Amino acid sequence: MRKLILTSALLAASAAGLFAAGADETFAAVSASELERFATLSYDTTAVMYIWADKYVYQPGEQLTLRWTVKANNDLYPYTIVAYRLNNQTGAKTFLPGGSATPGDIFGRSLTDGFRVVRVADATKQVLVGAGGAVVSSPATIPNELGMHTLVVELRDFSGGRVIKTAYFKIGVVDGFDTISGNIETSRRLVNTRGYRLSGTVFVRNGAVLTIDPGTFVLGNPGSLPPSALVITQNGRIEANGTRSRPIVMTSSQPFGQRQRGDWGGLVLLGRARTNWPTGFGEIEGLLPGAVDAQYGGTDDNHNCGTLRYVRVEFAGALVRPNDELNAITWGGCGRATVSEYLQTTYGQDDAFEWFGGNNDGKYLVGSYAKDDYFDWQIGYTGRIQHALAVVAGTVGSNRGFEGDNNERDFTLLPRSRPLFYNVTLVGNPASPDDENNQIAGIWVRRGTGGAINNTMVYNWNQTGIEIRDADTATAITNNELTVDGLLLWDNGRNVNPPKPNTIAGQTNSGNTPAAVAPALLELLQGTRGTGRNVIVADPMLRRPLEYSDPDFRPMPASPLLRAGWVQPPDNGFFDQWANYIGAFGPTVNWTEEWTNFLIEEDIRP
Repeated sequence: MRKLILTSALLAASAAGLFAAGADETFAAVSASELERFATLSYDTTAVMYIWADKYVYQPGEQLTLRWTVKANNDLYPYTIVAYRLNNQTGAKTFLPGGSATPGDIFGRSLTDGFRVVRVADATKQVLVGAGGAVVSSPATIPNELGMHTLVVELRDFSGGRVIKTAYFKIGVVDGFDTISGNIETSRRLVNTRGYRLSGTVFVRNGAVLTIDPGTFVLGNPGSLPPSALVITQNGRIEANGTRSRPIVMTSSQPFGQRQRGDWGGLVLLGRARTNWPTGFGEIEGLLPGAVDAQYGGTDDNHNCGTLRYVRVEFAGALVRPNDELNAITWGGCGRATVSEYLQTTYGQDDAFEWFGGNNDGKYLVGSYAKDDYFDWQIGYTGRIQHALAVVAGTVGSNRGFEGDNNERDFTLLPRSRPLFYNVTLVGNPASPDDENNQIAGIWVRRGTGGAINNTMVYNWNQTGIEIRDADTATAITNNELTVDGLLLWDNGRNVNPPKPNTIAGQTNSGNTPAAVAPALLELLQGTRGTGRNVIVADPMLRRPLEYSDPDFRPMPASPLLRAGWVQPPDNGFFDQWANYIGAFGPTVNWTEEWTNFLIEEDIRP
């Protein structure tokens, strides 16, 4: 890490700013002698920090309150704290507390004045801007600047020159709301200067293209049957091209603190690529039986269902009938021309992502806090996935990180499901879910699926790390159709009685695995059957995987995830070949920063 070497003049200016401003109960002061001691040290904060407002979407003139939670976690570094609102359309910054375009810290001091240097202290749901706020004592008034804005709080080194940690919160400023219902049969564009409310299931069909601009909010209304959902049919297309600074957010219309899984339906894309249904076609689950345009499948493996880039889907998965919910994002028979990258689903009632046949690829996928599974495939899915993360909420268990099937009606149907995975992080929770009892594993493969699981880590799941369920899947192992190269297992089943040991055998299969098939998986991981290589049991040494509202899944420098010798992804035009480590993250770049939202609903409930 880069060391911070400050001149004596700058140290003096920083100290002068500190003592001129005086300390209060919120921010701990740092003495001049301490500043000098810290001048030659590297920063690597252990602090947790997240911010949030009252809601996502505002209109000009409305009032906004900004809150934060901070856990210092023994971080004693001195910081300059900077807060501002960024207009993502123009790049203009408005700094707190005074609302000026001139950069300064939260105490209103500039570099010329001498920043006030403080230590962060623990704070829970503290008001920063609003009545009694620590930075501004009255709510902010939303300006007449339409589009997406980012609220930002930065912990900078005490010179103010280097950002050490940043908290982001995205809001939309709109001039009104439109309701979307029925079918979209002519091309339509959704813009970020309007808010949109989905009413019932909306089908994009008849050759229509739905374009969604960066920074647009789409709100699903709860309580309808059929549920609020957006379905891109075989005869439609979606072009939802968000950006890191302006993601597209599809979420619940309910107030913060009252949102729940299943508030609305979700996002469904249906295409014309191959499946292994005997007729070639299927009807997607989660829609009412016989729903118009629910069909997927065909023979066009290059079919284009559209583009999803920098899109968040939150609180989806509404119940259609008992045990039949929509997933947060569903692809059915989507072809290789479909683009799916930088996607997050959070608080889904069913699966985070599910593929029914097809061969569309996915990159930079985040599933957080789902009730069911995270990466679920079946019906002959043969796509490629790289840089994928699953994280289970701390208060309730989910089911499985991977749930892979070929076809539940006939395990031998072709084309066989055979997805290709590289660079996956699966972080579970020892808590038992409420619907699968003890059938919980980080990776659960069954019903004859194939696949290649490469450079993947499985940590902290309820029962076991990886499990198979049937003879057809064991045969896929023997025939080199289900392979593993680069797999780390750790602390799966640690809360069961007796706890699962951290050995390959201990992290593999459960007491419910059929005795006739259990040896196939164990022998695969031990390298004596099929193609199984580079399997280890070791602490992955992630930075903050269980700090749910502000997690960090990057490995620490000494992590075994970074060892030399892990498999190199192929150079085939899709995979990032430089990602020759286990897991979704390397040691430096956090690709989830800014555009995602990991906030736990309980953590922001008023």
